[in-house]
Amino acid sequence: MEIGIDSFASAMYGSNSLTSVEAMEQLLERIKLADEVGLDVFGIGEHHKKEFLDSATPVILAAAAAQTSRIRLTSAVTVLSAADPVRVFQSFATLDLIAKGRAEMVVGRGSSIEAYPLFGFNLNDYDALFREKLDLLLQIRDQEFITWSGRFRPALNNLPVYPRPVQEKLPIWLGVGGTPESFARAGTLGMPLMVAIIGGETERFRPLVDLYRDAGARAGFTPEQLKVGLHSPGYVAADDSMAVDEYYPGYAELWTRLGRERGWPPVTRPHFDSLMGPKGVLVVGGPEKVAQKLLAHSESLGGISRFTFQMDNAGLTHQQLMRSIELIGTKVIPLVKAGAEK
Repeated sequence: MEIGIDSFASAMYGSNSLTSVEAMEQLLERIKLADEVGLDVFGIGEHHKKEFLDSATPVILAAAAAQTSRIRLTSAVTVLSAADPVRVFQSFATLDLIAKGRAEMVVGRGSSIEAYPLFGFNLNDYDALFREKLDLLLQIRDQEFITWSGRFRPALNNLPVYPRPVQEKLPIWLGVGGTPESFARAGTLGMPLMVAIIGGETERFRPLVDLYRDAGARAGFTPEQLKVGLHSPGYVAADDSMAVDEYYPGYAELWTRLGRERGWPPVTRPHFDSLMGPKGVLVVGGPEKVAQKLLAHSESLGGISRFTFQMDNAGLTHQQLMRSIELIGTKVIPLVKAGAEK
């Protein structure tokens, strides 16, 4: 199992206001540390809101590529529906050149909708935009010269797209939430699947993951080609008690605020504790508990190839995040590897 971090490039943490320059500098320090202590992947999301600095994801990843040597660098996710697939591919192919073959992308429709009006797209075309643009992006990835036509972009008539990446086939994962159609689509296309599970119990997604694997098998793809990744909130501290004490206040504040925007109830401590249970989605605790939970989540989904922690939007300080990344690299990853070998 590959283990890494996904970040939304938060502009500030808790009550400690930072300038955007300081927040970006600290983010790059965390990516550099993740590389040094052995994490496998670091992802940067895409938002177009004041509280995040990740609207130009490939730029951040390129800066990180220049400061790292082995960690894979990916989007988490690229909002493909509101982007031009040609420019998306060019940006990540350029990143792959800078990173010497370490670039990836996770593409999706986006759970936040601010990109659609910003770039002049209609939310009524939510799924049609994504289907068409994904088709074009995959063609560009697989072919140097493209002949293509669609509804939302001018046609291409035997035109080349440059630069080409170092990797012969730039990895493109499909980021999904909870719609069966998305899981089946990923399987039919033979794309690796990144499942964002942010609430409830992880095992409830098993039928959807099985749907993905079944669709992929029917399309002729092998189990090895049908990778499943899991993205969930998490945090690692020296012990379980410290992790909860440091993580809960910011988590409760964030999700209560999001709840006011999206119609969810406020976060309560009993609800948080239920998510901390053996089957709950939160991967929060000391290294031993976190490693055990990652192995349990993998088993509940029939095996996962990658897990990414989302931890920098819960009011944690840069120092706490740095310590957590170090613990993931030096403690959690060895424990997960040892547990998987049993």
